[in-house]
Order: sequence, then C-alpha cells, then structure tokens
Amino acid sequence: MQLTIGKLAKQAEVTVETIRYYQRIGLLIEPAKSQSSYRHYPPDTITKIRFIKRAQQAGFTLKEIAELLSLDGTHCSEVRKIAEQKCQQIDAQIKELTTLRNVLGNLVKRCQMDASTEYCSLIDALSTARDGGSVVNR
Repeated sequence: MQLTIGKLAKQAEVTVETIRYYQRIGLLIEPAKSQSSYRHYPPDTITKIRFIKRAQQAGFTLKEIAELLSLDGTHCSEVRKIAEQKCQQIDAQIKELTTLRNVLGNLVKRCQMDASTEYCSLIDALSTARDGGSVVNR
C-alpha cells in the first residue's frame, strides 16, 4: 500500500509541511512522482517519522537524529555512545536550570521581604548585576 503525502501525514500524526521539511533536510527521501503526478510513500515511512518524533521527544536534535538514522541495528555501541552523550548534556542542562531556579527563587524572596512601593528590588537586582549582566555566577 503506497501513501500520498496527505495520507502519510495523517497516519504518522504530523503535518504535510513536517514531511516536506524532513525531506528538505535529508531525514526522509522524497519519492519520484508517479504517472498520476503524485508522490507515493512506502508504508515504512510512517515508522521512520514516528522514530523521528519519539527521538525529538527524548531530547535529540534533528542533526543527532540524522546520525541515528544513518546507523542500523548492528551499530548498537555507537547508538549507545550518542545516547550517553545526550544524557550527559541533559544532566548539564538540569544543573544549569537548577542554578537559575535557585537564583530566581532568591530574588523573589528578596522581593517579598522588601515590600517597598518606591522601587522593585527584583528589578533593581537584575539591573545592577555585576558580572557582565548575569545574576548567576558561573
């Protein structure tokens, strides 16, 4: 069963524009037009699109997904290495976001303690940051 782009989009739960974008960046192959001037996609394209979407949800970039797609099931150690690197990257992001959350929480507490109606201590703290505009020391 061959699929037109509209049917493919519906079954893969993406938009037609998403499919076209994936084709432009090389994640999907654009089939040649048939005699009826329609492009017909093989059913396994649905699986590939769903893989792409699940990989994005797991935090992989489209560039990383392209790399994953270039590897087949026999390259498990390479896939694992990519996934381990992604885990390390996510851990670093969590650490950075936790630091940012703590800084903002402290600014909010300072603002709650200083109930001045003449100025906002939070705005003042953000305006007078000393390390090049950042309120987070790195």
